[in-house]
Amino acid sequence: MNKNLRLLLAVGAIAVPAAALSACGSDSVPGNAVAKVGDDAITNSDFQHWMRVAAISSQGAPPGQKKGAVSVPQPPDFAACVAQKQKTAPKPAKGQPTPTAAQFKAQCKQEYEGLRDQVLQFLISAHWIQNEASDQNVKVSDAEVNKQFQQTKKQSFPKEKDYAKFLKDSGMTQDDILFRVKLDTLSNKLREKVTKGKDKVTDAEVAAYYNKNKQRFAQPERRDLRIVLTKTKPKALQARQAIDSGTPFKTVAKKFSIDQASKAQGGVLLAVAKGQQEKALDSAIFKAPKGKLVGPIKTQFGFYIFKVQKITPATQQSLAQAKETIKQLLASQNQQKALDSFVKDFRKKWKDKTNCRSGFVTQECKNAPKPKNNTSTAPPGAVPQQPNQPNQPSAPPSAPPSGGTSTGG
Repeated sequence: MNKNLRLLLAVGAIAVPAAALSACGSDSVPGNAVAKVGDDAITNSDFQHWMRVAAISSQGAPPGQKKGAVSVPQPPDFAACVAQKQKTAPKPAKGQPTPTAAQFKAQCKQEYEGLRDQVLQFLISAHWIQNEASDQNVKVSDAEVNKQFQQTKKQSFPKEKDYAKFLKDSGMTQDDILFRVKLDTLSNKLREKVTKGKDKVTDAEVAAYYNKNKQRFAQPERRDLRIVLTKTKPKALQARQAIDSGTPFKTVAKKFSIDQASKAQGGVLLAVAKGQQEKALDSAIFKAPKGKLVGPIKTQFGFYIFKVQKITPATQQSLAQAKETIKQLLASQNQQKALDSFVKDFRKKWKDKTNCRSGFVTQECKNAPKPKNNTSTAPPGAVPQQPNQPNQPSAPPSAPPSGGTSTGG
């Protein structure tokens, strides 16, 4: 199966750290639901369906069991999960104890909580995206979704039987896949709306950036060298005498040099800029005239003799030459600022409208405890923008975990 489609469709394609849980629930969550976003309930049946998909994706099938028969660890006792682990656990190495039922139960509990948090994050994010799209009048037609789906399917599954096998093995229906494609398309459209018109950059802004950052558009003088490094001054003098006597530099370097990198290249060291070499050698290199043999120069590494073969003068790009690069950079920065501001407001808006039942509380829930240490710079579930795309910011609205792969890239 094509890797990109798997990353797009598999709920368990990435590992999401387990969020802290809260002991208090919310009376506003209906009895048949695990959470509520605004007026929309996330039903227990939807939660269980995606839990099964996540289990298949992240764990695969136990030995001797079909993928379609994968079961999700069920709290609070995890009896079936523990029994399965006891049945399939490898025999302990000699002298090692057999794992206890309590240890297997702890493993099952950890697996369940990881899957639960992933699925809740996905389902809550899905509701956030759909509701925000509705508020912003951002729409995606069935035809658009189907077109994107058909393109991805064609790339991933040249044969229809391969796609049918994927559905069977993944535990997903085609409606599930279309739902994922719709969410991805809505997320891309929201991103486009938020950043539209934010790529305007004036000539004055370009000039100001250029004048403040001229060194970024400059190339220093560079020199191509032939060098020989020896441990002692007498060896360096022998090497110099051999070169003065007409022995090719390549031969001398091979015989005398202890610098393996340049020695392998016949003593050649290309494109040396000021400040790259040891201080004494650096000073000598940039004082030396082209074509003159210099040395021995004493350094902490030994004694050098060298000759400057070529001098490439320093260059400075003009404002006109750098203009397009600067415009793209500033446009991207402007779009990113607009997107960062939107994401911050977006998360606060929908978190305030999200309540979760006790035992199903993640950091996306209004009734979640405050995180002890939040170092994340992007919202959980965000779909990263594909790299190296000019004029497109890198942190879009929250979206379902998909391994960082988007159909819109």
